[in-house]
Amino acid sequence: MNPVSASLPAIKRSQNSNSRESFFAGRTQIIGNSSSIGAILVNAGRLSEENVTRILEAQVQQQNPFGEAAICLGLLTEDDVRFALSRQFNNLYLPAGDNSLSHHLIAAYKPFSPVVEHLRSLRSQLMLRWFEPDTDRNVLAIVSPGLGEGRSFIAANLAIVFSQLGKSTLLIDANLRAPRQQEFFKVNTGGGLSSYLAGRAGLESIVRIPSLLGLSVLPAGAVPPNPQELIGRPVFADLLQAVGCEFDVVIVDTPSASEYGEAQIIATEASAALIVLRKNHTSLSRTVELARRFQQTGAAVVGSVLNDF
Repeated sequence: MNPVSASLPAIKRSQNSNSRESFFAGRTQIIGNSSSIGAILVNAGRLSEENVTRILEAQVQQQNPFGEAAICLGLLTEDDVRFALSRQFNNLYLPAGDNSLSHHLIAAYKPFSPVVEHLRSLRSQLMLRWFEPDTDRNVLAIVSPGLGEGRSFIAANLAIVFSQLGKSTLLIDANLRAPRQQEFFKVNTGGGLSSYLAGRAGLESIVRIPSLLGLSVLPAGAVPPNPQELIGRPVFADLLQAVGCEFDVVIVDTPSASEYGEAQIIATEASAALIVLRKNHTSLSRTVELARRFQQTGAAVVGSVLNDF
């Protein structure tokens, strides 16, 4: 008998044995490691343990990455894999079927969309122009001349993309006229900024958003009869100073600057403002006048954003 031929079955059995050992070790590692793609998707209800077994078998045979093998089998979609990768790298976002937050928060629901890419570009510009390391410049007011220009939308989604960068971020809804953030983030309106400024609540009014790592919100609370007087109190300036020491980034939503005087107070106390303009809507002359007023009171206009969303 040819000794080489005689040795082949033994070699084949050894290879199968190694493959089985590798497969079962891999399955144990996938299920036991909560940060693996498989475990993340199993925990999220997007993948069953039985299908993990099928994917691992295909992975051993094809020598493909786990996600690629799963997509080839039709057991996962590219969106599933992106979801898991985002969890692995702490870039948290919410699946489309999750209604825990408003879908106006596109940075939370559609992080790969062109709109959110523009928000990330805006974030980068702000990091260069205002939120520089080793400075105390970490509070920014989001303002606009008029109504319906998207201040609250920009403020909320900008806060989310900062938190996705790993920055501890606080979003303050200082629009005590027509607050939106408590609606966007579906937080309890009890307490809030208005109660804090009136001395009826403390910093426990700040709400952590558990589904978005690093993000907290101070909602406006109940709409008061005297919003300008509340914002004008020294306690508001003290609040910005206090939270500025606790958070990396503080974003402050404001009411319409041309309609109400609070926006200028807020921008002055924050020391900086980002002006939001809506395409084919915002008056250029009102924008120029707004920037001039801010500069007169010592608030730096760090830039403007054209909202076409």
